[in-house]
Formats: sequence, C-alpha cells, structure tokens
Amino acid sequence: MVKKKDIFEVFFRKKPAMILVSLRRNQQKGRYGSILAKEVDCTYSHAVKILQEMEKAKLVIFEKQGRIKAIKLTENGNKIAENIEKIKNLL
Repeated sequence: MVKKKDIFEVFFRKKPAMILVSLRRNQQKGRYGSILAKEVDCTYSHAVKILQEMEKAKLVIFEKQGRIKAIKLTENGNKIAENIEKIKNLL
C-alpha cells in the first residue's frame, strides 16, 4: 500500500518542493541556505544548487544582508509554493 507521503514524491521532487513550502511558511523570518538545508534534510551544497535553479526560474530572490544572503520567494514562487502545499494536503 502506498503511503500519502510516498505518493507526493511520485509527483514532485521532495527537496525542491519542500524548500518552496518552507520559504512560504516562514516568509517573515530571514531565510538562509543553511537553515533551509536543515529543515528539508539535505546538504548545504545541494540546497544552494536547488536555490540557484529556482533563482534562474525567478521563483526566489537573494537579498544581501551583510555577509549573508537572505532568500525570499517572488510572487510567482509564492503562488507555486501555495499550490504545492495544497496538493500535498490533498494527498
């Protein structure tokens, strides 16, 4: 029998989808690559690679805050994250 969590991963790559959802859930906080990597249980370098692809697709933007780059969702990134979360909840 397929679990709800497993079927979600059939439709979406888990780590990128969960990075978007995590950014959406915590929009008011400054989000950083290292924090996101821990939240979605992947390496920092893997999280950065995913985030760079998302930046190219205009789903996230990086804002320099001193030495650190904060990550924020774009309007389109927020819409996609919202829909991913809705689909996840339906499964």
